[in-house]
Amino acid sequence: MAAILSLAGSNSSTSINYRLVQHTTSSIEGHEIQLLNMARYPFPMYSEDEEKQKGYSNSLIELKNDIQRVDAIILSVNEHNSNPSAYFKNLIDWLSRLERKFLQDKKVFLMSTSGGKRGGVGSLQVIENVLPRFGAEIISTFSLPSFHENFGIDGITSDSLKIEHQKALNTFLETLK
Repeated sequence: MAAILSLAGSNSSTSINYRLVQHTTSSIEGHEIQLLNMARYPFPMYSEDEEKQKGYSNSLIELKNDIQRVDAIILSVNEHNSNPSAYFKNLIDWLSRLERKFLQDKKVFLMSTSGGKRGGVGSLQVIENVLPRFGAEIISTFSLPSFHENFGIDGITSDSLKIEHQKALNTFLETLK
């Protein structure tokens, strides 16, 4: 049994990426899942001055410890103007200052979704290239386009996207055995 941390890179209380993470983790059995709602984790904008004056918040240290405690991470990143949100970039900045290789040896299932047809793929690609710098191993990726047309009460509604999502999830879970 692996320990998995699941979160979205969004601090929005109505995050569709968080809904995708919830859906994804709801189908996983035989592993310990910790689901974080990042809307409950406010962090100031990173600056060297802020770091020198106030240091690291307890929430940041707890998040780093949660990351280090697990074997793997399920992450869905949101997109603002074809890039990760300022919130998620800020979170990476803080975590990397606390410990450069904060994702060392963590297997990652990386996802994204958006209301548009590209499904947040711009952000997904940026983060797919960034996370290995901090020690992450990206196992599989999935992008859900047009969230509001392809996601309902029971999850992903498009049969082809449902199959693609399950295949990516299975690839990820297979590495945790």
